[in-house]
Parts: sequence; C-alpha cells; structure tokens
Amino acid sequence: MVKPVIFILGISALPLAKKLKAELNGEIHTPDCVTGGDVSYAKATAHLAQLFQQGQTIIGLCASGILIRAVAPHLTDKRTEPPVIAVAEDGSSIVPLLGGHHGANDLAKKIAVITKGHAAITTASEVRFGFALDDVLPGYTLANPQDVKSFTTALLAGEALSIFRHPGESRDPELPFRCNDIKQLNLAPWVPAFAGMTVEVSERLVRGNKRKLVYHPHTLTIGIGCERGTSREEVVTLIKSTLKENNLAIQSVAGYASIDLKEDEPAISSLYNVAYFTAEELNTFTPKLKTPSDYVMSEVGTPGVAEAAALAAAGPDAELIVPKTKSKRATVAIARAPSPIAAIHGRLRGNIAVVGIGPGSKWTRSQAAVHELFMATDWVGYDLYLDLIADLKRDQTEHRFPLGGEEDRVRHAIELAKQGKQVALVCSGDAGIYAMAALVYEIIDLEPNRISVEVIPGISAFQAAAAKAGAMIGHDFCCISLSDLLTPWEAIEKRVKAAAEGDFVISFYNPRSLKRRDQLERAFAILKAHRPPDTPVIIASNLGRAEENVRIVTFADFNPDDVDMLTLVMVGSSLSKSFARGDGKTYAYTPRGYAKKRETL
Repeated sequence: MVKPVIFILGISALPLAKKLKAELNGEIHTPDCVTGGDVSYAKATAHLAQLFQQGQTIIGLCASGILIRAVAPHLTDKRTEPPVIAVAEDGSSIVPLLGGHHGANDLAKKIAVITKGHAAITTASEVRFGFALDDVLPGYTLANPQDVKSFTTALLAGEALSIFRHPGESRDPELPFRCNDIKQLNLAPWVPAFAGMTVEVSERLVRGNKRKLVYHPHTLTIGIGCERGTSREEVVTLIKSTLKENNLAIQSVAGYASIDLKEDEPAISSLYNVAYFTAEELNTFTPKLKTPSDYVMSEVGTPGVAEAAALAAAGPDAELIVPKTKSKRATVAIARAPSPIAAIHGRLRGNIAVVGIGPGSKWTRSQAAVHELFMATDWVGYDLYLDLIADLKRDQTEHRFPLGGEEDRVRHAIELAKQGKQVALVCSGDAGIYAMAALVYEIIDLEPNRISVEVIPGISAFQAAAAKAGAMIGHDFCCISLSDLLTPWEAIEKRVKAAAEGDFVISFYNPRSLKRRDQLERAFAILKAHRPPDTPVIIASNLGRAEENVRIVTFADFNPDDVDMLTLVMVGSSLSKSFARGDGKTYAYTPRGYAKKRETL
C-alpha cells in the first residue's frame, strides 16, 4: 500500500506530522532546511505538483490555498485525482480538497479522530446519507460514472433506491460503493416494475442510464491458450466475441491466465494483469475441466490450458461458466469466482526495468525512470545509487550490493524477476552506457528465460558535464572507459589513439581508482601530439550531488591528481574553445561549423 505523504512547510508542523506518520503509516516531506522528515524537497509548489501527478495521497499541514495553487494547473478528471487534504498546523480543521469520494473524506475523518479536530466534509451525498456512489469499493467498476451526478441529485430529492443483483452471480453481500450507514439510504425492495432509482450489480452486458447505475464485480477470469506466434489481434478478437456471445461485460474481468510456457508469448503477455501457472499447478484442476485433451497433455503436460488457467486464476471455489472456445490458433475459457477478486491467483510475468537515474540529482531523472521506480516491487543496485533515489522509496524491497560484483547484481535481479517480481535494476547515468543493460542481455543470451526486460535511458555523466560547462559536445564526440578490469589496456590504447587522430571530443569514464593510477596520464600522453595546449578540459566530479564540482582547465594545466573515481574527464577537440563571461565563470564549447555559413552571407 502506498504511504500517504504528510507535507509540511516548516519545523513548527513537525510534531503533528510525526504523530500522523505513526498513526497513518505516512511519510513526512520537509523543505531542505528542515531535518527530521523522510523526504526533502527544494521548491514546495513543484514538489506538490509532482506528487499529485504521481497519484500520491497528500496531507498538507498548511493553508488550503498553498495546496490549491500547487495542484490547480494539473487538474483534469475528478474520477482519477488522488486525495488532497489540508490540515491546520494545530489539527483543529481537516479539509478534504480533492478526491473526497476516492478516500479523502474517510482519511479526513481518521485524522480528525487523531487530532480531535473537525473534518469539514462538504460533498452533498456524504453529508446527507453518508455514502458516495462514485467512491467505488475495490473489486468493482462503475460502468456509467457520467450519470452519478444526476442520479445522486434524484436521491437527494427523495427518490427511492433499490439494489438488484442477478441470481447465480456474485454472492458478495456488500454494497459496491462506500457507505457509512446503509440505514440512511431510502431503500426499497426491487421488483421488475420498480420505477425508482436502481443500482444494478452484474457481470452482464448491462447499460446504465440516469436512473440506473451499473456496477460490474471483478469476478471473472479468462484462461488463454494459443499456438506460438499467434497474433494479438486474434486473441483479443476471440476474447471479445466470447464475452459478447455469453452476455458478459469485460469490466467484470479481473485478469487473464495461461501456462508458464506462454510467459513470453506477445499475444498473451501484452494483455493486462496476466497470471501464469506451471503444468503441475494446472493439473490440480483437471477434475473440473469440461473439454480435456490428450493431445494438449502430450504437448504441454496438462490436459487443458484455457479452462484450467481460468479456474486456477479465480481460486479454489471458482466454477467454469464458459468452456473452451476456439479460433484458428487460440482458445479461451471463462471462470467465475464467488465474490470479487482482490488479486488473481498465480504468478505475474517478471520484469526487469534497467533504470538510468541520471548523474544523481532528482531533477535530472526522466519521468519514465521515476515511473518504473514507483511501479517496481524490488530495487536492486549499488548502495550509493539506492541512496540517491531514497526520496522515491515507498514499499519497495531493497537489495543492496557493494561496489563491484556487477554480475552478482544482475543475476540476483533476474532471479527475482523469475519469481514474478517487478524489478528495477538501478544504474547511475544512462542504463546502457557503461552500466548494467548490456550485462542483463548478455546473461539472458547465455541462459535464456521468459522474463521481460526494458531499458529506461537516463542522462549520462558526459551529457551532464557538458551541459554544466557549456556545450563541449556540440560536434562529434566519443566516450572511452579507461578501466582495464574488463578490457585489455592494448584495446583501450588503440581506441584513444584513433579518437585523438579523429579529432573527437573525448569523455573519459573511470579515469582513476585506488588501484588504477596511471591510465589517465598515459591517455593524455597519447593526446598531447594531437591537441593544442589551450584545448579546454572539463573535470566534473560528483555530478548531480551536493558535492558537485565542475571546472574547466587547459590541456597544458591539467593535473591528473585532481581526478578520483567519481570524476569524469572530457577533453575537447582541436576546435573546442573556452572563454570567460561577466559572471566570472569559464565556459567551453565545440563549434559545429556555422562560421562557414556566416562567411557566405
């Protein structure tokens, strides 16, 4: 469960923030100047906006106006916005500003109990009846949310409400929406001729309107089997046609399932929420199969994939309601659970996201990287890298590794993914540049498996260094690692000579370490014959971190002793230039060649 963010502006709100954290399992976000929180931020409005866009529940111990101004530009659809609650610093007033029907009202009431304050609930249905028709409980989908407003207005005007469930479907006695006291509702028994307002709970293809709200319980699971290479279009078409022929709503489908041999089958893995089972696991459902096959048994070790997978995903008390249905190359079957399914049974397909987090600052992370880090169940990485993303930590399990042992890191991530975990393998800079992405694919090439892999690029150190110092990579450039731990020095030396002769801007990664002391000097000795003494050299250390230091010196003045293992060295081409500006800083750039164009004007 994602922790609510308890946002404060100053140290005076910290005592209440700590109290709420203990009671609500929250996470305190403080400005950089305040210690004692869990996550720090630089600019309040930007941080609040980012949290809101990420769907985080926000409890702001501050004035309502501050929260409103921060999130207002990002308001789109009230049906998807997260709870935003303003709390007075003394806890006397608690105001749910947004997401009242998505948990904010209930959370405000909890906070009021903790602080002995007043929860200012303003939503009409909540005040009058203690319910919210669009505060849909987990396990249900409201089919026609656009009709909630008019429906609620009718109830507030005195119309009677009836709740109808189809016989033989979900036996869950709960209402599909949040209600504090059902006795407050003007309930009437449902009969076919009922003329009032109706809530219908059904797996069927039912259309709602302004007088009928339809809630679909998530009680169905669809098992799928297919030949290798079947198109996604064929599978999706078969699913849709099977649901339609049996008068079933796709909104009631809690998930899909198949045998683990199909874990890397694109037609299946591209569907939402797919669980996988071994043949042995599927065989436990053999007595319930309606169309067992000896041929399927001989091919995959179980007499039925679609039917058995549907039953397995829905749980031990499920019933098969639609037997195996075929297209040319695929099969589907549908099972029903007795009550809404919170999480389908089985193992999800494991995934490794090789995430580049940039040079270190949270401001240089891509949105894709932040998203993958949030979605991951497990983080794997070098200690320092995990420390750099600590502000994003929620409920992820960390797997920390010391410097070195990169293959151990990758293998551990792969093993976690094989268990169905969603793994973020964290790299600094760009995941594909001197990082873990290539090693992940190398191991999978050597030891094939069915997990999914995606590479999330980031800003590499050479990009960050060039940007901080001006525009050194404005023309052709290359990157060379001086570490001879994995690459023979003879090969490195050959590449340095070629880059020197080719007149590239050269970024040297891994220039020095505690054990490797002379490679950088040897590289500069090679470059000396090809670079003028005034060639700019960028020395960039601890990029993106508090200790960041970016300097520009000339080739002649470069001192290797200024470089350590957290430094990148960038040597300009023979055309690169540096100059000082009025702010007293020196900048470096490499001309692209536009001077020739200017000469022709």
